Amino acid sequence: MKPTTSIDTPALFITAVAKDRLPVFRTDKLKTITCAAIDEARHSGQFLLFAYVIMPDHLHLLTTSPHRPSKVVQLIKGIISRRVIGYLKDHELQSSLQKLQHEAWKRNHRYSLWQHHSDVFLVTSESTFMQKVNYLHLNPIRAELSERATDYRWSSARSWSRCPTEDEPLQVDIDKIIWRRS
Repeated sequence: MKPTTSIDTPALFITAVAKDRLPVFRTDKLKTITCAAIDEARHSGQFLLFAYVIMPDHLHLLTTSPHRPSKVVQLIKGIISRRVIGYLKDHELQSSLQKLQHEAWKRNHRYSLWQHHSDVFLVTSESTFMQKVNYLHLNPIRAELSERATDYRWSSARSWSRCPTEDEPLQVDIDKIIWRRS
């Protein structure tokens, strides 16, 4: 069954911000790791990904919500955290790890990749859905990271413009959206 967006089956617009707005996702390597982690989370959590953008210090995702919104966010942020922090540890990037360090809390976690609260907005109409798609695709332009949305590698703008490259960092599920007919 293909999802529709309505009050009964909302999409989720998720914003996750790095701890202290650190530019954690500044390098292409960490953006690649993040894309792979998002893909892993969506397959593990069985949700669809409609649009995304990865900025140097935050990301936006537009997904389905087969679970409670908090569960989807926990899954996404958890897998990204494990992969990014694991990479920093494996490559002994101590100065980066030190910036993410905090007092140990539950389960002996020493590092935190994220601000504590993520912004999750329930999208219940097609017009709001498209507003969110456009908002996240224009993020790199507003941040002066590119002149055109389709020039920024780390977003779904090319897929939405129907001009994806062969090596897109992350596939989106545009073909699984059912639009209401007027």
